[in-house]
Amino acid sequence: MELKLLPILLFGACATGLALVMLFAGSLFGPKRQSAVKRMPYESGMDPIHDAHKKFDVRFHLVAIAFLIFDVELLFLYPWAVASRHPDGIDAAVRVAQASGAGISRGLIFAEAMVFIALLAVGLVYAWRKGVFQWR
Repeated sequence: MELKLLPILLFGACATGLALVMLFAGSLFGPKRQSAVKRMPYESGMDPIHDAHKKFDVRFHLVAIAFLIFDVELLFLYPWAVASRHPDGIDAAVRVAQASGAGISRGLIFAEAMVFIALLAVGLVYAWRKGVFQWR
């Protein structure tokens, strides 16, 4: 076996061990009392006792969409943050852009990232003002 595979095997063994420990600890120390209310299905903030075609509030979808927007924001910011921590990360991007004829500098890249964050902040303020995050 090569030493290159050792970290992957150790990670897999640790993950499997942790999952097994959590499984056994949960069944050993977890609550044991079951009731009809605990076994009843629950979805979208409503008890499933009424008609299956009953309409439910759209706020659940709005919260989910807001979560996805800010989750995607982190996905876009992560490579920028990693590149800015690495000494050659942003400079390499600037060199590639300048080689293609675009006049890009470090300041422009930082400004673009700040505009992106500002637009998402405006979206957050808009959703907040519309009451998307209020539980009624």
